[in-house]
Amino acid sequence: MPKNVTMPAGSFGLEVVLDLYGCDPQTIRSAKKLSEFTTKLCKLLKMKKYGKTLLPHFGYDKAHTAGYSMLQFIETSSITGHFSELWNSAYINIFSCREFDAHKAADFTVKFFGARKATRRVLLRK
Repeated sequence: MPKNVTMPAGSFGLEVVLDLYGCDPQTIRSAKKLSEFTTKLCKLLKMKKYGKTLLPHFGYDKAHTAGYSMLQFIETSSITGHFSELWNSAYINIFSCREFDAHKAADFTVKFFGARKATRRVLLRK
């Protein structure tokens, strides 16, 4: 991930894409913890939640897709996540039309899920 991430004029938004491996199994299997994650992340980044966190548990056709999916609308876009209980992995997207600290968002997310390894990317949406 680049050191300084800013949104150039004319950009629609900023998206942080995180692939987390070796996550804390109890955290990714808990609807309560996943809801807590969206609440704390929104507070940290000064994002306003729009509605409740959606947390369906499904994907049972294949072992690696079984687990929670997460959707939290925010007033400037959304936070989404998909969790593999088989692999103890998490796939998180944080997207906003308002500029935010991408490094702070990524660091908080890695720590919250206790990931032993993480791939971080930032996309500028135009």
